Amino acid sequence: MNENKQMKAVGFFEGLPIKNEASFMDEYKTIPLPGPQDILVKVKAVSVNPVDTKLRQVPKKQTQLTVLGFDGVGEVVSVGENVSKFSTGDRVFYAGTTKRAGSNQEFQLVNEGIAALAPKNLSDEEAAALPLTSLTAYELLFDKFGLIPKENANQGKTILVINGAGGVGSILNQLAHWAGLTVYATASPANFDWLKKLGVDYPIDYHQDLKQSLEKLGIHTVDYAAVLFNILPYFNDISELIAPFGHIGTIVGLDGNLDISQLKNRSVSFDWEYMFAKTDFNDQIETQGAALSLIAQLAEAGKLVATVGKAYTDGINAANLKKATEDVESGHMRGKVIVSGLFNGQPE
Repeated sequence: MNENKQMKAVGFFEGLPIKNEASFMDEYKTIPLPGPQDILVKVKAVSVNPVDTKLRQVPKKQTQLTVLGFDGVGEVVSVGENVSKFSTGDRVFYAGTTKRAGSNQEFQLVNEGIAALAPKNLSDEEAAALPLTSLTAYELLFDKFGLIPKENANQGKTILVINGAGGVGSILNQLAHWAGLTVYATASPANFDWLKKLGVDYPIDYHQDLKQSLEKLGIHTVDYAAVLFNILPYFNDISELIAPFGHIGTIVGLDGNLDISQLKNRSVSFDWEYMFAKTDFNDQIETQGAALSLIAQLAEAGKLVATVGKAYTDGINAANLKKATEDVESGHMRGKVIVSGLFNGQPE
């Protein structure tokens, strides 16, 4: 890569409503040079996550282009002097970090520790649907809940998943099923077939009373509860449903106070999961690459399916990122929204 060579990028200078013309803009940046542990990836596909929409709305007006994008799939085009995991030509996938420019640019620097070889049997779009949601699900189940990340290694254990048809839920259901748990998950009845396809044993209508729904199935306690939605409306019910020494985990921030003292007498653990904690604090980042390697193996073995809900495949550009962001901000997408193709939709 020549120094000062330009690349295409999609970003913004100010957090604006998605309908605003400047909410995403097609721009140019200088192609970055890899540090010692970096790979430089030519990006082929990205996805839009709820975290993208939150971070996009915050920034005040500035002179430097902000480039978001976390999920990425692409080809390694150069490597840093100390890189040992990858070579040029490798096809990789990763979930990125909040500390560096994201995947909404033609070439992206990624620390080799957080990347893995992309599943060989998946398209770029399918592979781009996986990293952020699969890492979030993996870390909640196996890092926080302490479950064993092996097939059928946790039989006899039960898990309740709130918002089972969302992006994280669609992967967490599959991982929990693979690991041997009995899975109960809430969703709209319209998504029950989707849940069953993804390994849920007992879909539950989220419109109905949670405790009564479980009691009808003969269930009075569960060992684990993964709340992939605002936990406040569910907390009292789940506090009564969780078994002694069980775990309650959530991925969504609070907009009110949560009284966890009611968990004390059952010795229940409360677990936060934030996928960027490792890269934000440079702590155990290589475990993310290792987890993604397992995800790729499961995908290649047909034991985990990618959950693409919608894909814009005619170019990674401001227009398509606006459409994909609107889809995510609507709150009604099942699975992931992907944008792929050449940058700015222009021929190379």
